[in-house]
Amino acid sequence: MPAKSEFVEYLAEQLQPLGEMSARGMFGGWGFYLDGRMFALVADEAFYIKTDDVNRREFEARGLRPFRYDTKQGRATIRYYEPPAEAVDDREVLCLWAGKGVEAAARAAQGKKKASKRK
Repeated sequence: MPAKSEFVEYLAEQLQPLGEMSARGMFGGWGFYLDGRMFALVADEAFYIKTDDVNRREFEARGLRPFRYDTKQGRATIRYYEPPAEAVDDREVLCLWAGKGVEAAARAAQGKKKASKRK
């Protein structure tokens, strides 16, 4: 597992007001978890927050960029978006935006629970 970068350490410290969270290495980047749910990630020293159908429009309306990566089939996009640039330097703003990812992760977990009960 790669050593945490200064950026990952900085983000983990800034996000502490959200609660007991952890950052785990994954695929050359880092996943940020709260209550066992991934709500954000760092890839190539950029921070991305989980979105869903409830909150994605807010990110898109601000012109924020989604996480994209290359695959053998071409370019893939996943439902994680960068927060506004000012969030990285302002703990309160960062936690506000990251909180949207925590909420999206909680909604996703609820959806999985409902789906497993139907089986």
